[in-house]
Amino acid sequence: MSAEERCQVVIVGAGPVGTTMATLLAKAGIDVIVLEANEDCAQDLRASTFHPPTLEMLDQVDVTPLLLERGLKAPVYHWRDRRSGEVIDFDLSEIADVTRYPFRIQCEQYHLSRALAEGLARYSNASVRFLNRLLAFDQDDSGVTVFAETPTDIARIRCDFLIAADGANSVVRKWLGVQFDGFTYPERFLCLSTDEDLTSYLDNLALVNYVSDPEEWLVLLRVPSVWRVLLPTDAARGDDDLRSDATKNAIFERLIGHGADVKTFHRTLYRVHQRVAKSFLEGRVMLIGDSAHLNNPLGGFGMNSGVHDAFNLFEKLMPALQTGKPNGSLALFDRQRRQVTHAFTQAQTIENMEFIRSGNAEGHEKRRQAMLAIKQDDERRRAYLMKQAMFESLEQARAIN
Repeated sequence: MSAEERCQVVIVGAGPVGTTMATLLAKAGIDVIVLEANEDCAQDLRASTFHPPTLEMLDQVDVTPLLLERGLKAPVYHWRDRRSGEVIDFDLSEIADVTRYPFRIQCEQYHLSRALAEGLARYSNASVRFLNRLLAFDQDDSGVTVFAETPTDIARIRCDFLIAADGANSVVRKWLGVQFDGFTYPERFLCLSTDEDLTSYLDNLALVNYVSDPEEWLVLLRVPSVWRVLLPTDAARGDDDLRSDATKNAIFERLIGHGADVKTFHRTLYRVHQRVAKSFLEGRVMLIGDSAHLNNPLGGFGMNSGVHDAFNLFEKLMPALQTGKPNGSLALFDRQRRQVTHAFTQAQTIENMEFIRSGNAEGHEKRRQAMLAIKQDDERRRAYLMKQAMFESLEQARAIN
């Protein structure tokens, strides 16, 4: 075992949330080490939407211009009736009075994490260590001792605080014994990516489309390189069947009419969870991002809420770092982010899931009427846009004390 190192903060996980947190701390002059078990930032195919307040926050770590350059600007998104072709559109330009970014940016999340990880090399007080897997940690009244497996050794690091940004299967959360309450949807989601130009087959297609249908609903999302087609699957079907050419062909045959000709680059299956940790704070250890909460991808709230966790925690952690010990500000982080996760993010993603998945004509028509009512009422439409853009959740958090 190597000699013990010393830093103020260790972060586990070099995804978008961990690298955002590390950059905030590094810019503030805090000594920070990021441990990442993999050899690079994970290339997650699910997260691809950056909401307006997230873009405003990321300006503080100088990465929003990169997202604007590499991503696709999506002010408009659609609720579409698959059978009739009816489109109900919502335009974030209507809330341009409250944000300088009245649009979503469609861009793969790894562009963010890789750019921030590379940018941390500019700071002498920051280090990102790939192929460093957390093994265990011990916390006491004066700090936390972290043990990490490297390619050649067991590293030992003594820090004031430990932050878990190590995802859904968080080792930190498991060592803490924090319950991860909630449920898992019976359906697995299938994500297909293709460079087929769907706009050649579907009129007036936006970059973000929620497509409603009594028999097969789906989401169509454009990112810079491909279209992503996201849909739930029959829980009784096997993995090989769901990833097969026959399944792919049938999906695109129904969508554009010549499924066998469509080339796909990824056919990814994953389970969807709705879970929230019982606590985001245990002594000197904090949970943020997917280590603290998981939700289905509809609405693009998961990664964005994780970034919001990081900014909230940074604000609360700085006073604690000045004294070297936990204080009431960290408890406020726990209350604000945990409560708003229950009150907004989880509730909204569950509502989105149920709203789209109802499998009968009556439910489909009910959805259509509800969206039309929102669209046609100026006050309700603005409130809906503020909610979907995640400004409402931030206001909810600020109101908690």
